Order: sequence, then C-alpha cells, then structure tokens
Amino acid sequence: MEDERSFSDICGGRLALQRRYYSPSCREFCLSCPRLSLRSLTAVTCTVWLAAYGLFTLCENSMILSAAIFITLLGLLGYLHFVKIDQETLLIIDSLGIQMTSSYASGKESTTFIEMGKVKDIVINEAIYMKVIYYLCILLKDPVEPHRISQVVPVFQSAKPRLDCLIEVYRSCQEILAHQKATSTSP
Repeated sequence: MEDERSFSDICGGRLALQRRYYSPSCREFCLSCPRLSLRSLTAVTCTVWLAAYGLFTLCENSMILSAAIFITLLGLLGYLHFVKIDQETLLIIDSLGIQMTSSYASGKESTTFIEMGKVKDIVINEAIYMKVIYYLCILLKDPVEPHRISQVVPVFQSAKPRLDCLIEVYRSCQEILAHQKATSTSP
C-alpha cells in the first residue's frame, strides 16, 4: 500500500511524504523537497555575471568574465552534487534494521544502514534553532552498557519537516519496533 501527503518544512516550504507499507514489519518513508528553482538559479547567475561585467568595465580585463563563468559553473555543480538533497528515505525492517538514503540533485546517493540490534528507540527530539524545532532521531544502544545511549542519529536532516509530519513517521516506526520486540520475545 502506498500513499502520499503534503506537509511543510520549518521554513514553510512544501514537502511530500510518500509512505509505502510492504508488510507489518517493513515500511518506507520518502520525504521529497522541491526541485531547484529556475528563478533562484537565474537570479544568482545574473547577479554574479553582472558583478563580473561591472568589474570588467572598470578593469577592462576579459579574465574577469571568464573567471565569473567558471566560478558560477563550478559553484552550481558543487551545490547540486554536495548540498542540494531532493529526497530523503527511511526504510525500516524489523528483523534487519534501518536504512537512511539521501538522494542529491545531481543523482548521487548516500546510504547509511543501522542494524536493528543496535537500535534502542526512535524518538522525536526538540532543538533550539532561533526557535524550537523538532526532529526525528534514532537512539543507538551503548555496546558496553545496553541500557545507555551511545549515539543519537538524526533523520531527515535536510528536509527539516514540521512536527505533524514527524509524528506520522514516528508512530509508524514505533509500531514496527513494537512488532519487532513482540516477535523477538515470543518463543
């Protein structure tokens, strides 16, 4: 079963949450951000090139224009490949673990996998970021002392969804964790 709902991020931008239910023990959540705006890309490019043209008229050195074009292209490629994340995915399977994938605008993907045996819990935490914001995070067990937490792994770092979206994901993750605990304690 699959469904999609619209939410907003902490700045009011649009986000789309796709929920895929593969089984009672396996669910996937894809949070998609808006694509790169052609308007903002054009505005930044024009600003850089107009500033370069202004310097060119003062200095009469054509290297300034060439450098502006080169820097703009390199900056755009770097932004698309290392910064702009189009989609973040959380896949949770109760018998295996949790996989988090970030898909960049350039097509590059970054994946992190956490074994279910290392997961203590999934919680919604709050932070102060000029205002109070909420984020979903995975609490990892300390290998030496299992009742303690060794690490906090934030989820959906780039999209920064609001609390209503996080609650949807949180409830579903808690259902899977409860299912996992019930099946691991059953004889």
